[in-house]
Amino acid sequence: MCGIAGMVVRNGTPSMSALAAMQAALHHRGPDSQGQQVDARVALAHTRLSIIDLDGGQQPFFDPTRDHCLIANGEIYNFETLRDGLARDGYPFTSRSDCEVILPLYARHQEKCVERLRGMFAFALWDRPRNKLLLGRDRMGEKPLYYAMTDDGFVFASELRALLASGLIRSDLDDRQIARFFRYQYVPEPFTPFLGVKKLAPGSTLVLDVDGWSVQERIYWTAWAAPPLDADPKSTIRTALEEAVQTSLISDVPLGVSLSGGIDSSILACLMKAHTDKPVHAISIGYPDAAHVDERPFARQLADRLGIKFHDVELSDAQMIDSFEDVVTGRDDPIGDLSGYNYFAIMQAAKKQGLKVMLQGHGVDELCWGYPWVRDAVAWNEGRRPARDPFAGSSIRTRLSAFARYARERLQPLPSELTLFEMQPYTAWVIEHAEDLFTPDFVQRAGWQEISAASEYGSYNERPDLEITRLIVDFYLKENGIAQGDRLSMAHSVEMRLPFVDHKFVETIIGLRKARRDDHLPMKHWVKESVRDILGDDILDRPKRGFEPPVDRWQRSLREKFGHLLKDGLLVGRGIMSPQMARRLAAPEIRVSAEATVSRMAIILETWLRGVNCDMGSARPQ
Repeated sequence: MCGIAGMVVRNGTPSMSALAAMQAALHHRGPDSQGQQVDARVALAHTRLSIIDLDGGQQPFFDPTRDHCLIANGEIYNFETLRDGLARDGYPFTSRSDCEVILPLYARHQEKCVERLRGMFAFALWDRPRNKLLLGRDRMGEKPLYYAMTDDGFVFASELRALLASGLIRSDLDDRQIARFFRYQYVPEPFTPFLGVKKLAPGSTLVLDVDGWSVQERIYWTAWAAPPLDADPKSTIRTALEEAVQTSLISDVPLGVSLSGGIDSSILACLMKAHTDKPVHAISIGYPDAAHVDERPFARQLADRLGIKFHDVELSDAQMIDSFEDVVTGRDDPIGDLSGYNYFAIMQAAKKQGLKVMLQGHGVDELCWGYPWVRDAVAWNEGRRPARDPFAGSSIRTRLSAFARYARERLQPLPSELTLFEMQPYTAWVIEHAEDLFTPDFVQRAGWQEISAASEYGSYNERPDLEITRLIVDFYLKENGIAQGDRLSMAHSVEMRLPFVDHKFVETIIGLRKARRDDHLPMKHWVKESVRDILGDDILDRPKRGFEPPVDRWQRSLREKFGHLLKDGLLVGRGIMSPQMARRLAAPEIRVSAEATVSRMAIILETWLRGVNCDMGSARPQ
């Protein structure tokens, strides 16, 4: 696991001070070693966290002619199979590193080399004879890669903070993306909060042709192209789970697992134990005076049963407050989710235990109906009344307005626009209170009225269950779970692996769902039945809790400590939030849960803006 950064200039020579600044900003992603390569117009930098081939594997890598130079971040899980074939064909490898296989694959397949890789990765490859730079990113977006065109070139890095550290890009705030943050709790890819700065989309490559100074992006994979899979879900999913976990266990350092005691992490722990002879450590978290969300006893029970060394972490409200600014900064992007501190604390504990690799069971909930509100959205979009009240906890105004919309939409055979995120109480609250929340100028310049289901993800003519799956994976899983998991693990120089977002596993679930619907079955039914023999009824039938913090208590603590920042802060000064609403959201006492969530999001965004020192001048939306 590593950090990468670089630049290409149209004229003159690359700035070594800018390169050094980006490399220094990525030190936490790779504290074990660093390397650089500078050509006439191209400069590349790398920081390394040693996981495979501890003594070798220093980057950049070069091919035998030194015509091609590679820097890479991530793990290529199928590298041994690839390496064996390439070595038989005569390629002279210089290390046992997993990432070195990209060079000979590029020699054979150019940018299509990414299609042979299985794993999580982001890389940059400089092709000197062709004067082209290739950037590639893994299919599910586990490893980040930001880029921007500058006044005289092109710059990229693993993190947004590294780009800003270069001094080569402007930090003009993009109002459209700030508006999207308030709707979703994050800025959807490929955009970022800054004008002109983007992320390379998951499953994509980018080729910069230096001679013609042109950029071409190509999507090489999407889960939604998976063909229907008419097979037995129980046995098929079990095979896919086993393969995904076994594949992700390659490592020359000890392995850990984030164990909540719930179903997904329990599956992961059991399969890890079955497929590795290496010691496995489990880390679980809990909260004082919050037994209803504390699953440490269950986690310890499973760890003892498996013979896994167990580590216990308790998170107090005071610790959360003390770490709040570090969590906001560590996530790199503004992400309004409250569970970020859990990621942060787990990885902090892993580092103290000397663990460089942690596996987490993220992804099953998003793929397999683990969230009731997502299943409710399917019913809503099919014209059926959801089983639950999706707006419980919202204000009377929000609930009446939401159900009025529901009644209007039901007059049509099917809605022309998907409804998903609008079923989240905080999103509904923001939509209904937009005129009070934002200034009139911000509403206009951000194009708030244009940010809707149609503009974000279009109309649909597929089955709602498939469309909802697509949205929860492409938006929520990638932007909220995967993104903050990577940043907050790497903030502690720990690599996080997510076997259940392995692209083969994702394709399996999508293929099975295309062949037969499963949203009418009990929550995560297919997955549960596939592992019932190894987990047992006591775990599989236990009510879902997971790493869920004491939300109300934490949010009140945040308002008490940081709420004052909203009253005269950057959101007000920039003309985004109205002063009246800033005072309202800063108050310690907020009775409506959806409003309390929006308050938390505003405090996080305000803190993030102060941390990045962005240019608060006017910015046109993208």
